[in-house]
Amino acid sequence: MRYRGRTATFLADVRVASRESATGGAGLAALISSQAMRPARTASRSLPSLVTVVLALAAATVVSGCGSSSASSKHAAGEHVKFAAAGTLTPVAAAPPLVLRNYLGQRVNIDSYRGKAVFVTFIYTHCPDVCPLIVSDMRVAQNLMGPAKRARAQMIAVSVDPRGDTRKSVARFLAQHEMTGRMQYLVGSARELGAVWKAWGVGSERDAQHPDLVEHSGLVYGITGSGKRMTIYAASFQPSDLAHDTPLLAVR
Repeated sequence: MRYRGRTATFLADVRVASRESATGGAGLAALISSQAMRPARTASRSLPSLVTVVLALAAATVVSGCGSSSASSKHAAGEHVKFAAAGTLTPVAAAPPLVLRNYLGQRVNIDSYRGKAVFVTFIYTHCPDVCPLIVSDMRVAQNLMGPAKRARAQMIAVSVDPRGDTRKSVARFLAQHEMTGRMQYLVGSARELGAVWKAWGVGSERDAQHPDLVEHSGLVYGITGSGKRMTIYAASFQPSDLAHDTPLLAVR
């Protein structure tokens, strides 16, 4: 999905998956097996036309299972388990590598969180709306979980702005959203982050007309306790979705 952080929806990322599938590319070649997606809470008036276009594109490439998903269904099914996610990825495969340093300079490897549900998103600190929404809802999700369930979940944000996401800006961003010490915020050079974006099928491009804005992907990925990328959430996810799916992902 490429957008400036103004109207984040699950649907736009289907374009990335569809394009990569058609070209045999890596990253998000696995397509979403559910069209049961909620529109973003910050949706603009032009969103219905965008939804129509993207759904038409997705229909040409989405894997079997779409026909069995009602557009009004709230949950996506995976392995006979009802997830609260917007969709599940098919086939379920190992999550791409993710080894970077956080804003404090500490090395973080997603593999170290085996046995936990890991939620990975791609954001930047100067994002005007969708990134703060994602992080704030992650905080609410943690609050809903309670201590025991929260111990089985790990939130990870990966920067899409190597120039603007400095140690100071990330620290301020996390403090503003009461997430200091509650999530990993990974940063790096353009080369380091670019390799991660490519592996995860994420788009990131600075807006030529608005240099402070970055067009980027804005989904949340659910990773199982065994390290597989299984579920996918719109930027407009409900906090209860992550709270519900944490134990289901952690045991897989």
